[in-house]
Amino acid sequence: MSPADGGPGGAGRPDGGPGAAGRPDGGPGAAGRPDGGRGRAGRPDRGGRGAGSGQRQQQPGRGADQGRPPARRPRVDAPRLAAFEVLRQVAGSDAYANLVLPKLLREREITGRDAGFATELAYGTLRLQGRYDAVLSQCTNGRPLSALDPEVLDLLRLGAHQILGMRVPAHAAVSETVALTRAVVGPAPAGLVNAVLRAVARTDLAGWLERIGDLADPDGTDPVARLAVTASHPEWITRALRQSLLANGHTADELDALLDADNESPRVTLVARPGLVDTEHLAAEITHGSGQAPVPGRWSPFALVASGGDPARLPSVRRARAGVQDEGSQLVALALAAAPLASPDGGQQRAGTAQGDAGQQHLTQTGDRAWLDLCAGPGGKAALLGALAHERGATLLANEVAPHRAGLVRGSVSAVPEGTVEVRVGDGRDLGEEMPGAFDRVLVDAPCTGLGALRRRPESRWRRSPGDLTQLGALQRSLLDSAIDAARVGGVVAYVTCSPHVAETRTVVEDVVRRRGDVELLDAAAVVRSVAVTEPPGLGDGPFVQLWPHVHGTDAMFLALLRRTA
Repeated sequence: MSPADGGPGGAGRPDGGPGAAGRPDGGPGAAGRPDGGRGRAGRPDRGGRGAGSGQRQQQPGRGADQGRPPARRPRVDAPRLAAFEVLRQVAGSDAYANLVLPKLLREREITGRDAGFATELAYGTLRLQGRYDAVLSQCTNGRPLSALDPEVLDLLRLGAHQILGMRVPAHAAVSETVALTRAVVGPAPAGLVNAVLRAVARTDLAGWLERIGDLADPDGTDPVARLAVTASHPEWITRALRQSLLANGHTADELDALLDADNESPRVTLVARPGLVDTEHLAAEITHGSGQAPVPGRWSPFALVASGGDPARLPSVRRARAGVQDEGSQLVALALAAAPLASPDGGQQRAGTAQGDAGQQHLTQTGDRAWLDLCAGPGGKAALLGALAHERGATLLANEVAPHRAGLVRGSVSAVPEGTVEVRVGDGRDLGEEMPGAFDRVLVDAPCTGLGALRRRPESRWRRSPGDLTQLGALQRSLLDSAIDAARVGGVVAYVTCSPHVAETRTVVEDVVRRRGDVELLDAAAVVRSVAVTEPPGLGDGPFVQLWPHVHGTDAMFLALLRRTA
């Protein structure tokens, strides 16, 4: 149940990246900062986007009296208006920006550089909301931000991102935001918006980072508190990420780089589902559609990384032969498919390779015919597993508790030949009791806080709280128990989260293993090394695998492999 699988909604950009046109400056490079990282000037705007450039959109008048000429309707910048409406929907209806924005861009025919501008403005503002709120609070003459109308606060955040994170000339950022304020809220707050944004523009980004950092850490004794505000992460998440780095053999010095990686827009990674489309064919489609050739993934043999274009327009994606899927998400599915099983009498069975070249040999083996994805929505991992299962002569049961997400799974697996994948609606916690010992391989892609995918879901860091961990922890343990019950003796279970939080990862697995006497841990690091194109660095000695955005360029996926012994 991970946003790394493309998330709900097949159209548009499901990974939080730019729209069809790509980035305002042609796409982030390997070391580029998409949203004005700490101490940098930020992203270039389209040659200095200001008043009068780009698409303009006419706003409805505010009620002209009958018999009088209608008041002149204000015309506002369409990309800025789209970004504002995304922020309002995110705040007002708990919407996801990566679902709302592509739809707005299509409906309003905002394309090209304008689409890229709107994308960076919306996603960058959401990612860096904490940083900008700290800045804005110093520019309101003591008035708390909570006293401002929510619409006005969102407008100020948009203006701050243009000034400090996008290299828009300050005068253009101020004037355009004031014009947008008049159009969507009215003239009354325009003076406040003008004054506050002019105050923001008097200090550059480096100066503001020093200032808000000093306010968060006045004694210079709490670098984590300083990083939380300057890198725009809630403090509890910042401390949890630091703890996870240490628990997984990394150093606290990496926290800065990890937070920076969370604030970058991920490039689009696609998967060529084996047996349905090959990477060469998919690469040709990407090149034809965007004019830019993709590059092979670093780790997955089925991954391609695109520099631009809208993946939803690719023929293979429309036909579900390919999909948007983070390389970390691909790796954990491949690892489950490659993990060694044991026969019920204790003998070990060799799995086929990730590329499926041992598929025919696999048919001669017994006890590797039934696979289960316990929490299959939205379906990215299920589609990859289904393609692999078909090559090996196995079947996959894709279980999903939410009917609408089960519908997304059906769409994701629709290209897998009939008879391979069955989609089932049901509570995964019950499946182990209903179908005990029925499966050779089981995936538990457990619901989690999603702290490993913050770059894809820019608003999620502000929605989560420490209290979520208690409720999710109980659910995660129940699902893992059910998965083990559903596995046969000698069968393998993959426990996966898109969160690196220790409370959702190794603590859950260790608790379940300690409590049960019928399961053992496998060396997940060794299995990942065996399926990866090149060995990912920093995997450590196992048995767990924790991937990192700043090390591997993937979401922070966690993987544990367990084998049932009795």
